[in-house]
Amino acid sequence: MKKSLQTIAEWLEISLETPDVLVSGVSINTKTIQPGDLFIPFKGEKVNGHQYVAQAFEKGASAALWQPNEPNPPKDVPLLFVEDSEKALQQMARAYRNEHQATFIGITGSNGKTSTKDLVAGVLTPYFRVQKTAGNFNNNLGLPITILSLDEDTDFAVLEMGMSGYGEIEFLSTLAKPHFVAITNIGEAHMQDLGSREGIAKAKFEIVTGLQPNGCLFYDGDEPLLSPFIQKMTGENLFPSIKTISFGANLSNDVSVQSIEATENGSEFNVTGLIDARFMIPVLGKHQVKNALVAILIAQKAGLTNEQIKDSLKNVSLTDMRMEVIPAKNGSLFINDAYNAAPTSMKAAITFIRETTIRPEKWLVLGDMLELGDEEKAYHEELADYISPHDFAGVCLYGPRMKWLYEKLHTMFEGNVIWSESDYEPIRKTLKSGTSPNSIILVKGSRGMALENVID
Repeated sequence: MKKSLQTIAEWLEISLETPDVLVSGVSINTKTIQPGDLFIPFKGEKVNGHQYVAQAFEKGASAALWQPNEPNPPKDVPLLFVEDSEKALQQMARAYRNEHQATFIGITGSNGKTSTKDLVAGVLTPYFRVQKTAGNFNNNLGLPITILSLDEDTDFAVLEMGMSGYGEIEFLSTLAKPHFVAITNIGEAHMQDLGSREGIAKAKFEIVTGLQPNGCLFYDGDEPLLSPFIQKMTGENLFPSIKTISFGANLSNDVSVQSIEATENGSEFNVTGLIDARFMIPVLGKHQVKNALVAILIAQKAGLTNEQIKDSLKNVSLTDMRMEVIPAKNGSLFINDAYNAAPTSMKAAITFIRETTIRPEKWLVLGDMLELGDEEKAYHEELADYISPHDFAGVCLYGPRMKWLYEKLHTMFEGNVIWSESDYEPIRKTLKSGTSPNSIILVKGSRGMALENVID
């Protein structure tokens, strides 16, 4: 974004009372601010960003916002006075979005948002100018910042949309006005806020509210909880120009995936239905293959041929800690999926390790699943149904909630299962002494458990 401060003042419907300057981006953090950025201070419970405005100018900020109720605004620097910094940020993003010519893509889901975002951006990047959500900038602040960071000549903007309650996805969708949207799946994350998986499905489906005319919704056709929303949307003709395309493992979907083969180089698979071809991604896991279907469908909508899609998919890379393959010094192989965990994604990862033929000896390192509400004990205990001594050489459990699973497993495994509440070292020692070049080790837990420390 390269706009005059006068233009931004017009977006915000306020007067510019200082000299005009060129703004080439926005920032809310003086640690990462770039020369030319407009600095946006927020007032939180513990930190008041207005205290850092002077520092922002020292680091090259071209201008800053300032709330009138804050005393002592700096003199002789370009300032825009706004009543609410957050609303001003969102209003700027809305104005910039309305004039931007890119194709906007919105992605949500309980699991797989970031991986799908990476796959979509990766398949398009060799052929178009593409930008995507950085990190997890997927909320009411992060998404506007992402939009304002778009170059003016960007062809595709791939935006991740997260939420913790009702109305949040609707707000993001109506702000971004996407041309394509995808719902990757419905899991159990935020159960404590939304009460049920049905509630989560309702909240995720809000992504269609900002979908542009003649747009397209790609959704997980294997998930029955989405069916009522699809039927209502189509039956009541709520969005008459919107096309819906289902994807998944079931052959009843518009696009389905079959014959998945896992190797140390990634996953090969057949796609049937609206697309009929064999593809490969350098990522492991059936759930990642399913995420790749969204990328393939969007790439096709963008006009790419199957051969072009195949070539670009071979070279995509995901954000760290998503089924990431890491060789260990003793020759064993870590599968680092430790960025996050919920029951659905945990079962999928365990199933992958159980079924893979990459290495014969399978190990699990599992950490607590967080934000599951009143049913968290049951969700941890039911993982035992997926774990058998016949399939796994050893199981290492970490975190206070994993004690529930340990109590289910320890009599079955005859000593080859350990549990540590808050210390990584017992797990490290177990893996060092117990694994070999024949071992493959899944490491998965919620972000708060920081299980990558076991690998390090």
